[in-house]
Amino acid sequence: MLKDKTAVVTGGGSGIGRATALKLAADGANIVIIHMDPEEKAAEVVAEVEKLGVKAKAIRMDVSDFEAVKETIDGIIEEFGTIDILINCAGITRDGLIAMMKEDGFDAVIGVNLKGTFNMIRHATPYFMKQKSGCIVNVSSVSGIIGNPGQANYSTSKAGVIGLTKSTAKELVGRGVRCNAVAPGFIATDMTANLSKNNKLVDMIPMKRMGTAEEVADVICFLASDAAKYVTGEVVKVDGGIAM
Repeated sequence: MLKDKTAVVTGGGSGIGRATALKLAADGANIVIIHMDPEEKAAEVVAEVEKLGVKAKAIRMDVSDFEAVKETIDGIIEEFGTIDILINCAGITRDGLIAMMKEDGFDAVIGVNLKGTFNMIRHATPYFMKQKSGCIVNVSSVSGIIGNPGQANYSTSKAGVIGLTKSTAKELVGRGVRCNAVAPGFIATDMTANLSKNNKLVDMIPMKRMGTAEEVADVICFLASDAAKYVTGEVVKVDGGIAM
């Protein structure tokens, strides 16, 4: 159980982040969701979390903003007293073939997906080190392992998250902090709504279907739990077998 623990979930207003926040809350954790969704959408998640009998808060913030992340992390510590679990789900896509990809499209994806993950870890780490405990789970992608045409920016950002995960795990293991990653495949979320209509793409998945946000959240919550207390520096694929 995660009673009296505080979990911070970026991208928590929808998709995998929302599903993860709800599962952590069901296990007793207080929840802070970081999001860039419309306020009413985040408020719905907060209301769902609070129905589970725990404390919840939504903060609208751009994770790619280094100073804003610092202020937000400091504020969470002041209000909740601790951060025990950090789940980095925030992510965007700006797909396009590399021959035509614009610089701002590349920079935006790297800024949110990779730098945003770094920013959150960077500013939470001093608190993790002080309390000599903590758990980080980063959301990468199978695109960061095998690449994907039309996603040079996204694949690069998610490959970077894997490297960041492994370096963080090695740096912080001696301080009682674990850091792992999940690498989802094609998951049915708002971000992939257009992909679900591509039957040829679904046919490439050995399980012949897209995954659900809840199935990814199950693995994230396992990695965040004491059941995985001897696991760090790992990347767990949740992809229906597409990258095996």
